[in-house]
Amino acid sequence: MLVFLRYVMFAFVATFANLATQELVIRITPVVPLTLSILAGTATGFVLKYVLDKRWVFSERYASPAREIYKVALYGAFSVGTTLVFWGFEIAFWSLWRTDFAKYTGAAIGLTIGYVAKFALDRTFVFTERRV
Repeated sequence: MLVFLRYVMFAFVATFANLATQELVIRITPVVPLTLSILAGTATGFVLKYVLDKRWVFSERYASPAREIYKVALYGAFSVGTTLVFWGFEIAFWSLWRTDFAKYTGAAIGLTIGYVAKFALDRTFVFTERRV
């Protein structure tokens, strides 16, 4: 249960970092701000969440370059599917209501759904070197 609570807590941290990055990009980018903000926020959230999950949720340490590349690739592959859910909700809400509030509400809903699915995938397939 503690593992899941830490996962949820770090999902909030990564979500905040994602949305804050999106807002920053929207404020400073004159061209295609929606697309660039989503990509920048997603990248920020991905890197932060991987580091937090690896060390503080699943208590895994660095093993070897090959093993780390494998884990990042698998983590990334699972992230693609859950990211599509997140993007779908964010873009759908923005398209329907065309407000920042709607965009961020859709993003939060999509990220929540994605993170719940991702926890199950990460725990089962990515971070398998559990400590006793």
